[in-house]
Amino acid sequence: QVQLVESGGGLVQAGGSLRLSCAASGRTFSSYAMGWFRQAPGKEREFVAAISWSTGTTSYPGSAKGRFTISRDNAKNTVYLQMDSLRPEDTAVYYCAARNGVVLPTPGRYEYWGQGTQVTVSS
Repeated sequence: QVQLVESGGGLVQAGGSLRLSCAASGRTFSSYAMGWFRQAPGKEREFVAAISWSTGTTSYPGSAKGRFTISRDNAKNTVYLQMDSLRPEDTAVYYCAARNGVVLPTPGRYEYWGQGTQVTVSS
């Protein structure tokens, strides 16, 4: 059974940094893409970043480019999201997700989800 466990969320001041981790277990993820999404209260789930386990190919929306960096550690089966220059509008629950295939920005195309970790950015 696939398990994705996020950690690293918390409260940070605007301009600060956080690094989120997603520990994956339950299968071999070599053919998988891993994504980070976020959801603020009253808003739809939003794509933040994605990476291919096998090739390291990454994808970001415009709002994340230059501030967020996704990476993976194959030996630890862990995906990271380094978030810098955080803004109050980055406040949300951040979710890790996995899909068997290429990186995509659409939440509905991901098969497995973690429980989420709260990120709060104060102004």
